[in-house]
Amino acid sequence: MDLIDTLISEGWLSQPRIIRAFEKIKRKDFLPAKIKDLADLNEALPIGFGQTISQPLVVAFMLEKLNPQEGNKILDIGSGSGWTTALLAEIVGKKGKVIGVELIPELAEFGRNNVSKYNFVKEGRVEIVCADGSKGYPKQAPFDRILCSAAIQNELPEAWKEQLKIGGRIVTPIRSSIWVFLKKSNEEFEEKEFPGFAFVPLIER
Repeated sequence: MDLIDTLISEGWLSQPRIIRAFEKIKRKDFLPAKIKDLADLNEALPIGFGQTISQPLVVAFMLEKLNPQEGNKILDIGSGSGWTTALLAEIVGKKGKVIGVELIPELAEFGRNNVSKYNFVKEGRVEIVCADGSKGYPKQAPFDRILCSAAIQNELPEAWKEQLKIGGRIVTPIRSSIWVFLKKSNEEFEEKEFPGFAFVPLIER
């Protein structure tokens, strides 16, 4: 059974448009050359600079909780290899937009080159910026969804809360749990915790 079939049979992947994105956007296109043959392993892999490409199971879980829709504008914080950025770009479609934010310049470039294999940068569906993700990206706000792939250590940054549309959602690790925040109003967030995960910490300037 291949990786995607396993993720489906174990219940990690269920939404058809997310499954289609996993089938189309190949993880091996986002790995350094020397570890491309490990693309089907269900584990996090090193991409340099102390960073990783997340475990497929975790990416599947986070995207299902994020529930991205066609036409959404999404902020992808800690975009790294560009894999989640490209998956999101496939899901939001031609009318959507994904902004990947990566603090490490070499990884921002690596991610941009990887995402470009799918023409998303050229057609304007994806923009990758080298910046401090903890501050969000006010220039393109507000966002329908915010995804962070590295662990924040305390509470949710105020910038993310402000840059999210009402009715939007944030999915982020806080320490070793994945949290989902649903914005009910400018003051009120509904939140849910899913413990038992491991992430590299979010780097801030």
